[in-house]
Amino acid sequence: MQYSTHYRLPADMATAVYDVALSEGIDPGLAFRLVKVESGFNPRATSHVGAVGLTQVLPSTARLYEPGLTTQQLYDRDTNLRIGFRYLRDLLDRYPANMSLALLAYNRGPAKVEQLLGAGRDPANGYEAEVMRGFRHH
Repeated sequence: MQYSTHYRLPADMATAVYDVALSEGIDPGLAFRLVKVESGFNPRATSHVGAVGLTQVLPSTARLYEPGLTTQQLYDRDTNLRIGFRYLRDLLDRYPANMSLALLAYNRGPAKVEQLLGAGRDPANGYEAEVMRGFRHH
């Protein structure tokens, strides 16, 4: 698999990212870039604000998709990928003509992006450019 080689990943990790991305309606190329930027493919990653796992999902966001989900369960590779990619899919649907805004909403939260846009400010913080670097939309 090209992604396993390109990102120097074990085949099982590459297969999981690829398969879950497809099942959630996410372009695999975008999925791999997002996971690389969010966690560097570290399933135990935890941010200073409490986002966890491969896709760095906040437990509060994850519970919107699966009420009762524990933070510990979010460290499970497939659970984290499924919820993170489902959240991204929802944001891509919310901003259908603007992948950059969808990515910024993933990173900053949709409320913050809407607040900045409403104030006439640019919500860009470099995150979307980092995820898009090297991504070719198919």
